Amino acid sequence: MAAGSFAEVLIPHQKSKDGFLFPTVISPNSQVGFNLSLLAESIREQKPWLEALLHSSGAILLRGFPVKTALDFNEVVEAFGYDELPYVGGAAPRSNVFGRVFTANESPPDQKIPFHHEMAQVPEFPSKLFFFCEVEPLSGGETPIVLSHLIYETMKERYPEFVERLEEHGLIYTRILGAGDDLSSPIGRGWQSTFLTQDKSTAEERATRLGMKLEWLEDGVKTVMGPIPAIKFDKMRGRKIWFNSMVAAYTGWKDTRNDPERAVTFGDGTPLPANIIYDCLEILDEESVAIPWRKGDVLLLDNLAILHSRRPFDPPRRILASLCK
Repeated sequence: MAAGSFAEVLIPHQKSKDGFLFPTVISPNSQVGFNLSLLAESIREQKPWLEALLHSSGAILLRGFPVKTALDFNEVVEAFGYDELPYVGGAAPRSNVFGRVFTANESPPDQKIPFHHEMAQVPEFPSKLFFFCEVEPLSGGETPIVLSHLIYETMKERYPEFVERLEEHGLIYTRILGAGDDLSSPIGRGWQSTFLTQDKSTAEERATRLGMKLEWLEDGVKTVMGPIPAIKFDKMRGRKIWFNSMVAAYTGWKDTRNDPERAVTFGDGTPLPANIIYDCLEILDEESVAIPWRKGDVLLLDNLAILHSRRPFDPPRRILASLCK
């Protein structure tokens, strides 16, 4: 299918999900000579068509377009017209590159980042995410994606009592932060960058707005978030979704300050069953799609519909990101 300057294409690694190919892949119509200005104009003109594709598939990969730098990527993000979401409350260490563009998680390349919805552990999360491949990895480094409603349906069928408890109690997330960022950890964002301030009183005000409790320690702060829902209802699509960072926290929130098995519990404070968590991890892997990055790729995700992760990689690799309300 084509719309104006764009054409849907087939590439390896796509999977058939719910009667459509996942993710949707868009490339330039072969009859059109593209430059960045034309790309931005085409996005604005074809936004209803693009949003219809995003609604049905949850993920759109733009491949083969002249997007080369962070400035180019920023222009693409701006063309979609979504409001920016400030990165307040997230765990990943990131730094601003240009405009609305930030680095993706800056943790070491040998570390896997487990599946999660972006900022699912706080009430103010992005509705959409953009990723951009400025430098493709030497090997590995894919960003696997998976449809959230499929995970909910599979877990509900396999572990109905567990999912019922999740729906009833939600989850509590606990994390210990230092003052500065720790780039050796995938959750190494310090409290000053987490709350965008060096003032403890301001940090407490911003934490309170998120519904987060702070307990100041001698060399940092303990944050407690929740109980917060682990299952949500996607009103746009009329279905329940697996919207949480449970697997990511339980299997990946590990560094010198944090024990992942204590990082997340049921909302009533009781521990989560390890066997179910690790089975959920396997289900996520089995259902996911991992397309190797190419330089210039732009990936747009509906954060309600899609969980994402990161595989280890051999440098160099530079993926940039932008969060939208």
